[in-house]
Amino acid sequence: MQDILIVDDDPSVRQRLERVTARATPQARCASAGSLAEARERMSAGRFDLALLDVGLPDGSGLDLLPWMQAHAPTVDAVVVSSLGDDATVLHAIRGGAVGYLLKNGSDVELELSLGSLQRGGAPIDPIIARRILQLMAAPRSSPNALANIRTPPTTAATAELSARETQVLQLVAQGHSNREIAQSLSLSINTVECHAKNIYRKLAVRSRAGAVYSARARGLLP
Repeated sequence: MQDILIVDDDPSVRQRLERVTARATPQARCASAGSLAEARERMSAGRFDLALLDVGLPDGSGLDLLPWMQAHAPTVDAVVVSSLGDDATVLHAIRGGAVGYLLKNGSDVELELSLGSLQRGGAPIDPIIARRILQLMAAPRSSPNALANIRTPPTTAATAELSARETQVLQLVAQGHSNREIAQSLSLSINTVECHAKNIYRKLAVRSRAGAVYSARARGLLP
């Protein structure tokens, strides 16, 4: 059983996402919130596995909920579902800890397949956004649109100091290897690799593999 909180101020969107999630995860139970304040109240009062967040809410941006979730509901995965898909908003969400980013203009079938991928450990990213992120990552640092040139919060000493082994793990993550493949490549146990991954997430202040790679590239920790 999975408990899902849908955070959107539009009742029709909430109803649509309830239908989509019911097909993607038939055993899921959905609750809804129409504002940041209501979302915080619901997550404080009950346990959820996943939150689907809109960006534009009556009392602020849904992205403002991400740091609060890291502090007060760290076990809840967040997927942004928004009509906004500009580079700055997407990267803000990923760096804030979102494990996925979907566009509302996608079809119900596309949303269903993307949300269903979460059950297999995937990161649901709208194909249009995924393509643009890959272009950003491939862009030369001199390009005005390159990922490295998007403003990043100041890096503290703690977040910048990855160990040599953590850097190795992160490089393999950036190449698309799974934790099991990384363990085999470095002759480590999968538990050790997962421990390194958790340390990397903590030091880079992210909550996902994609977020770690994007943040590390932005900070100059990866080529």
